[in-house]
Amino acid sequence: MKSNVVLIACVGLLSVLGIANNGESAEAVTSSSVVDPGPNRRDEPMASEFSLEKATSFLDSAALQWQKDRKCFTCHTNYAHLYARPAKSDSDTTAHEVRQSAEELITRRWVESGPRWDAEIVATGAALAFNDAATTGKLHPLTRQALDRMWTVQRDDGGFTWIKCNWPPMESDDHYGIALAALAVGVAPENYAQTENAQQGMAKLQDYLKKNPGTMLHHRAMVLWASTAVSGLLSDPEKQQIVNELLALQKADGGWGLATLGDWKRFNDEPQETEVSDGYGTGFVVYVLRRSGIPANDARIERGVNWLKSHQRESGRWFTRSLWKDSKHYLTHAGTAFAVMALQECEPQ
Repeated sequence: MKSNVVLIACVGLLSVLGIANNGESAEAVTSSSVVDPGPNRRDEPMASEFSLEKATSFLDSAALQWQKDRKCFTCHTNYAHLYARPAKSDSDTTAHEVRQSAEELITRRWVESGPRWDAEIVATGAALAFNDAATTGKLHPLTRQALDRMWTVQRDDGGFTWIKCNWPPMESDDHYGIALAALAVGVAPENYAQTENAQQGMAKLQDYLKKNPGTMLHHRAMVLWASTAVSGLLSDPEKQQIVNELLALQKADGGWGLATLGDWKRFNDEPQETEVSDGYGTGFVVYVLRRSGIPANDARIERGVNWLKSHQRESGRWFTRSLWKDSKHYLTHAGTAFAVMALQECEPQ
């Protein structure tokens, strides 16, 4: 398992996230002081200039507001925050509060009433493992507990029964959870991948992926990402094929559109928006391509970076239209997380 590969990427975020353009730390917010960042709107004006500080502030506000109002965790918001905005230190109030809320799923709600879904176990373990790798570099006991519990809900065929709410690409089919579980094992510190539980679980998971390679490009791109942390998931020709498919979908403006990475059905059979670049599509593809070895000075990556830097909104977010229904567009939160991760991945190391 090549957990150190993603660990390096996550650690690199510490030097950027939460730091203002003038080098000063952004002011931390808490659930008591958070201001709702407002709805994710297609018509929000573009920012006059790129600001990583604003992106960080938006991620903080979106995650804390979600926890305050919803009192739950979702892949598109506060889990995404744990991936893209790991704690800078124990004194970072915002990051600590999001992390603490995730840990309380394990210490309180899972004890009192159990996880809501099997998917919650996988998603929590994966997010905490990334967070551990990016902060202490040590596997927290609660992270280990979540990862070990993950194997208790693995099906005999190697897969996991995922939540299906018609909210693609994260909460619509089982394949997303498979890739996320593989990532969790690959990035978990202290050689978690070598434990007996992980070895047995990963053997079943890899068998599942060989029999079910994924029907959509987003599925395969998730496995490509996981393959940068876990050896043996894909052959070199398979990796190159996925890279080629992703590169072929780059638009004339330099960005990518999430809707082109799958064949998802919209509410009332409305057409997907396939001609427009968006934050999730561009951030996700640039990040995965960089993790897969495409150099930062590749012209196609540079065009993607230019798109991200020129399409940030005034609030700090990158808009992404929902693949299901035009209401809240919460994919904008995950899109902003991937945009930040992609930009950091393209910085000189």
